[in-house]
Amino acid sequence: MISAADDAHFMALALALGRRGLGRTWPNPAVGAVVVRDRDAGPMIVGRGWTQPGGRPHAETEALRRAGEAARGATLYVTLEPCSHQGRTPPCAEAILQAGIARVVSALADPNPQVAGAGHWRLAENGVTVEVGLGADQARRDHAGHISRMTAGRPHSILKLAVSADGKAGLSGRRPVQITGSAVRNRVHRMRGMSDAVLSGIGTALSDDPLLTCRLPGMASPVRVILDSQLRLPLEGRLVATAWQAPLWVIATEAAAPDRERALQARGVEVLRVGSANGKRDLIAVLQALAERGITRLMIEAGPIVSAAFIAADLVDEAVLFRSPKVIGPDGIDALEGLSLDALRASSRLIQIGTETLGDDTAESFLRRPG
Repeated sequence: MISAADDAHFMALALALGRRGLGRTWPNPAVGAVVVRDRDAGPMIVGRGWTQPGGRPHAETEALRRAGEAARGATLYVTLEPCSHQGRTPPCAEAILQAGIARVVSALADPNPQVAGAGHWRLAENGVTVEVGLGADQARRDHAGHISRMTAGRPHSILKLAVSADGKAGLSGRRPVQITGSAVRNRVHRMRGMSDAVLSGIGTALSDDPLLTCRLPGMASPVRVILDSQLRLPLEGRLVATAWQAPLWVIATEAAAPDRERALQARGVEVLRVGSANGKRDLIAVLQALAERGITRLMIEAGPIVSAAFIAADLVDEAVLFRSPKVIGPDGIDALEGLSLDALRASSRLIQIGTETLGDDTAESFLRRPG
């Protein structure tokens, strides 16, 4: 018999498999699945799968394909409710029934209104034993982007900040400076690779001329998103020069010049027009526009103005604060324009969930409180 400890072990494996797809499966969630047969010598994995790049094939069908005939009478562990609706591919619930799976252990019901319990119900009404809730806490973390897009109409937003020991993010005159070491840089690239998109502002684009790509082996780069109301992004900059290699979306207002839009489009840049609210950039409208295009996990890697605006608008779901022992001095630029770092560290909406040492630097992680 498969024990409760076995169930926990196989669900943990399914969750780990699912995380392989983070940043690569949008607009679909990054799901993991494991098929296990109960044998005299103990339970044995006969198939495993995770959502493939671009969102298809789904994790369940990948695991079932690998299991083949061994799936008949087996248990399927899956990190999100199997889909029950006909999309570009047949529903996973039907594939599970056809494979002869006897038991499904599912971490979460899918908040997608096209599923929302129908997948579990379809399996149960056809004699499959369905158990829901094992690994739910971790699954909610892993599927936070999908959940946010389905329930709030916006991506799950992850803010990255790098600050000196005295709370500065740059030199006077908004000149960039290397604050943290190589261990943090590797972590930032990993965060980019696990995000659907990375967002920055035109100020950072002009002062830093960044790439915003993921440069770790085996990991893909996210969509680069630049908030640029008047389309000032330089045509000769590194962002535009690499638009054919990694997608670049520029978000402008309706007032931006059409000739600038055409010039950017000719170089492979996609321009999105989003309205303003009371003369200011409407960040909620920006996030909704990204969600409509399928973005579920958004990393905010921006300067003090944009970072502070997201915090002030209560649109940060997670944050990672990288702290360096270096001191920049009183002439440096504050990490958050018009806000103290306490706006993050002492926020009533964000709770600190961990601290980690990365070389000479430290990383403090924060997560939005439930509810």
